[in-house]
Amino acid sequence: MESTAHVLVGLVAALHAYFLVLEMFLWQRAPGRRLSGFDAAMARATAPLAANQGLYNGFLAAGLVWGLVADDPTGFGVQIFFLVCVVVAGLYGGLTTNRRILAAQAAPGALALAAVLIAR
Repeated sequence: MESTAHVLVGLVAALHAYFLVLEMFLWQRAPGRRLSGFDAAMARATAPLAANQGLYNGFLAAGLVWGLVADDPTGFGVQIFFLVCVVVAGLYGGLTTNRRILAAQAAPGALALAAVLIAR
């Protein structure tokens, strides 16, 4: 079960690294505009906000990778902390911005969190 937990944490980290790229570098291009549904003018106007959000997603990804490479008990605690952050951010975003965030962020984070706790 520990291997499954590590794979799930790695996938959540990769997902947040993808969010970083999408929000920081592709926001005004087709992938970012498809995600947001914004026209070119709105994408341009919101690009600084999206980049800031992308940076935070990068911090989540970095924290999860740190949790995977750090020895226990530090690694376990770091994984728990950052997965809880992912779930809370996903719940908040899903409830206040777009319900798709629940499936894209909160659910994978919760699944990985459950796997880490069960594997312990």
